[in-house]
Amino acid sequence: MDIESYLTEKRKIIELSLASVFSGGDKYPAPLDEAINYSLFSGGKRVRAILVLASADAVSGPNEAVLNAAAAVEMVHTYSLIHDDLPSMDNDDFRRGKPSNHKVFGESIAILTGDALLTRAFSVLTDRGINPNIDPDRCMDLVYELSLAAGGSGMVGGQTVDVVNQGRDLDLKSVEYIYKNKTGALIRGAVRLGAIAAGAEDDQLLSLTNYGEKIGFAFQIVDDILDIDGNEKNTYPFILGMEKAGEIGKGLVEEAIDSLRCFDEKADPLRMIARFLRERRY
Repeated sequence: MDIESYLTEKRKIIELSLASVFSGGDKYPAPLDEAINYSLFSGGKRVRAILVLASADAVSGPNEAVLNAAAAVEMVHTYSLIHDDLPSMDNDDFRRGKPSNHKVFGESIAILTGDALLTRAFSVLTDRGINPNIDPDRCMDLVYELSLAAGGSGMVGGQTVDVVNQGRDLDLKSVEYIYKNKTGALIRGAVRLGAIAAGAEDDQLLSLTNYGEKIGFAFQIVDDILDIDGNEKNTYPFILGMEKAGEIGKGLVEEAIDSLRCFDEKADPLRMIARFLRERRY
């Protein structure tokens, strides 16, 4: 299977999983329900959720816990985008070619929409109605993993350092912290969540963790290479130059692929995703 076909197939699985989660159970007030659906089903690439599935495939294949983990990661990612777009944060009026959530529903509902998605993500991981065969210990591991990836020592921490330093020139170490946490933590967490949900052994989890760290770092570097506009100084391309940043990004992709050497062809989707990143971006 080629990478485009793989991504399309997995996106469909994730869309169905998300639709299933929001087709019943929790009953939200009308404005909140509409705002959640507006952003959650806005046509995103679902890269992080796909990494959950691909990581699980490398270990043993999908199960109900894996699908729930993928849905949870997508909810957390969507919440982060809604909040990032707010006037008090990045102040973006558009997301994926459509008006941002707060431009359509107002800032208060946008904040509450993000809150609802974040909390729902954790309930999905623990909901026996969705997964009656849930293993309590594995469930605890998944909740812990997602909280680390999304919280103050992960995505929120990286966003905090980014926000408080707007307009300041940062050194490379600080930029690396933002890269590894604001973007990289949830990507790393997605890979680990898929592995944990699939019952990975310790050595498998270690290899996949290394893959997730490398690919998460590379993801942000290549995004900044594509998006550089001369105004954002706290990026690898601005500090190191486009050529050097590109070399580092390529090197990280190769290191990510090398991390999977202990896996057989079941890890090929992860390898394809890494190569897709390299070939598409540079």
